[in-house]
Amino acid sequence: MVVLSLKPGKVVELPGSLLPWDLSFDSYTQVLSGQNLIGWLGNTLVYSLVSVVAVLFLSALAGYAFAKKRFAGKEVMFWSFLAMVMVPFHVTLIPTFIMMAGLGGIDTYWGLILPTLANAQAVFLMRQFIQGLPDDLFEAARIDGAGEFRIFLRIVLPLCKPILATLGIFVFLWHWNDFLWPLIIAKSNAMFTLTVGISSLQQQNVPLSTMLAGSVVALLPIFLAYLVAQRYVQEGVTGSGIKG
Repeated sequence: MVVLSLKPGKVVELPGSLLPWDLSFDSYTQVLSGQNLIGWLGNTLVYSLVSVVAVLFLSALAGYAFAKKRFAGKEVMFWSFLAMVMVPFHVTLIPTFIMMAGLGGIDTYWGLILPTLANAQAVFLMRQFIQGLPDDLFEAARIDGAGEFRIFLRIVLPLCKPILATLGIFVFLWHWNDFLWPLIIAKSNAMFTLTVGISSLQQQNVPLSTMLAGSVVALLPIFLAYLVAQRYVQEGVTGSGIKG
């Protein structure tokens, strides 16, 4: 992808076209100046980053409640919520779209973000990780007079950094690469995400090298995000499957 994006106007002949010489950055100049790539990049960042923050906060709250709190119907509620994993997104796509259209969420950021926040996989991983935290920490905090929300902010979240970083990478990737829902909810070119925008270039007879240049630009942020949080990923995945 990278090599072919640096060979604009060349006939693709494999494996010869993969040889790293006779390179040019004209495709990157074209895609950055001639297309709305910056706008698509901004939309994707808003979609991904806001979703990451909201999903992590909500799943941490739910995971803490399911792991450490006692209330009637907890297990039934948890496993019912987890059953959402078995329901394909395509099954709920039309009802979700009708609901968002009725609320005026078509072609808006909140309409793009809101339906993706109830993430059963994230809640499950947070619950598994928090279950491994010692109960003595929470009892000591309560004896000292700390309320539940203070316990959550001061004890749960700091101890959950590994799993939060792992989930953050996963959720960021899910939203950054999401195609179907942004395609359905976004009606104008200005609201396209990168995946939808780059796909739309096929309808404009844009050269292959230009499309690949856009794909490289779309790849860089998720690659950098993984580099930043990679040291937490293995610890978080391992810890979420171990009960204390």
